[in-house]
Amino acid sequence: MVEVQFYDSINDNLLKFAVIISKFDGKWVFCKHWERDTYEVPGGHREADEPILETAKRELQEETGAVNFEIKPICVYSVKGKTRVNENIDDETFGMLFIADITSFGNINSEIEKIIIVDDLVDNWTYPLIQPKLIAEAKKRGYI
Repeated sequence: MVEVQFYDSINDNLLKFAVIISKFDGKWVFCKHWERDTYEVPGGHREADEPILETAKRELQEETGAVNFEIKPICVYSVKGKTRVNENIDDETFGMLFIADITSFGNINSEIEKIIIVDDLVDNWTYPLIQPKLIAEAKKRGYI
């Protein structure tokens, strides 16, 4: 079982990930990794000594090709339970959830095969126990 929690803030050094809920022209932007048949919200791992906002900007650019965008933090989230990242059910990892409004795209420079821009949320999530909860929290907090 996977548990997702939300926080207003946390010690910055605990933040390992940035996830960016992205929109373009009022539509959702999702990524498809070349190794998978599912879709996900852009995001990824924080590099050593990288500010978490820079992680979010870098991941958004790499995974969607976004060139011009506005981005802002929503909240901290954590995932507890056994996942691809957490080896044990008691492990808890933390990330920062962002929202971005993309106004123009360039080339994708990552492991992402393609992006899709759609009116409705996808059904075939890469992380179905996590990412829909992140979007629901952003809606609850009035960001969407």
